[in-house]
Amino acid sequence: MSIDVNNESGTEVDEQAILDIARYALARMRIHPLSELSVIVVDTDAMEQLHIQWMDLPGPTDVMSFPMDELRPPSKDDDERPQGLLGDIVLCPEVAARQGAEAPTRHSMDEELQLLTVHGVLHLLGYDHEEPDEKAEMFGLQAAIVDGWRAERGLTGPSPAPTVS
Repeated sequence: MSIDVNNESGTEVDEQAILDIARYALARMRIHPLSELSVIVVDTDAMEQLHIQWMDLPGPTDVMSFPMDELRPPSKDDDERPQGLLGDIVLCPEVAARQGAEAPTRHSMDEELQLLTVHGVLHLLGYDHEEPDEKAEMFGLQAAIVDGWRAERGLTGPSPAPTVS
């Protein structure tokens, strides 16, 4: 799996954790190991520009996903996994810090960025949360991936609750 993490935000973030959880999420979703992903960490000004340009919404947001090859997870019976360029995930640590501090399970900016990375990966794989059934599926999968990753690393305490909109 080729995953690049590029921090352009000026904020210190745990880039290794972002890389590790993205790799874990893609492996868990059975994405071809030769697929590529880019994660870019930006400041609020850059995120706000992207949010306006692509979503026509004001203000910075927490995470945006820009799919490329529209890869989808293979079915459980399918051994053939296509490879390709998944796309870009853009994260904003300033928004993540605020959301983590305001969440019911209060957690760190880095924990929120890990959650947002998984959220972004799922969007790149075609998951969405516009409808209640889609939201239940996506957020359930997101929680299972984050919990599995944390358990593998022996991390204790509650996992971050979904704070993405």
